[in-house]
Amino acid sequence: MKLSKKVVLLGHFGVGKTSLFRRFIDNEFSQEYKVTLGVQIKKKIVQLPDGRELSMIIWDAEGHSNSEDTRKSYLLGSHAFIYVFDLAREETYININKDLEYLKENYTKVPAKVLGNKLDLVNEKEISAHLKTNNIPFDCLTSAKTNKNVQDFFSDLAEEITK
Repeated sequence: MKLSKKVVLLGHFGVGKTSLFRRFIDNEFSQEYKVTLGVQIKKKIVQLPDGRELSMIIWDAEGHSNSEDTRKSYLLGSHAFIYVFDLAREETYININKDLEYLKENYTKVPAKVLGNKLDLVNEKEISAHLKTNNIPFDCLTSAKTNKNVQDFFSDLAEEITK
């Protein structure tokens, strides 16, 4: 029996949601920035450590300055949220706790992972210390451009949401 799980990418405009989406699904990266209008949906089959296969259906939702502005229909039926922020643009994560609180209150059984993207643009040690000092939660730091930590993050998420 093949498992199927819906995962929604959320976050501000320009944080790299589509780049992460394309890097994970198609192993591609483009320097061209194109705004996502509405939602883009693709799936990828992920092999789980126990031999099962998971069909991850990834929803790349248009960017908003807060999660409350995201269309509710995009969020319904989700098995996980990935809240993406841009490590090089503080304005994309200063309200992150409010956004996460909204998701936790309205989607109580859906885990929300926080991913700092664009690691290739910052010093990893400095940004990690900055985030910790300012109580900015994050599960993983990635670079869609270089593919750093992208595949591992999605593989770990796949394993977590199938337990």
